[in-house]
Amino acid sequence: MQVPLYQAKAEFFRMLGHPVRIRVLELLADGPAPVRELLAAIEVEPSNLSQQLAVLRRSGIVTATRDGSTVVYALAGGDVAELMRAARRILTELLTSQQGLLAQLHKAETSSA
Repeated sequence: MQVPLYQAKAEFFRMLGHPVRIRVLELLADGPAPVRELLAAIEVEPSNLSQQLAVLRRSGIVTATRDGSTVVYALAGGDVAELMRAARRILTELLTSQQGLLAQLHKAETSSA
């Protein structure tokens, strides 16, 4: 039995639903990086990063290659970087409109006081 597309999309977004995974994807949007660089940038326990990288690798969203004793991670495709940029644009728009609403509330509060 085939999984409906909407369910597959929901599972995809659930897979993205961890702050460390999102940060890894943002960092890899700038290009491949070894684990030690990811650890330095994210500042989490190595076991936590390893666990999150494994989830991303199993999903096929990142690839891992070994260069001697160093494991280098990269995005599997450019669409992931575009998705991260789109999420940033959407959040910027949402927060900007919320900030405008907050300013209106403050103005109404001070004028009624």
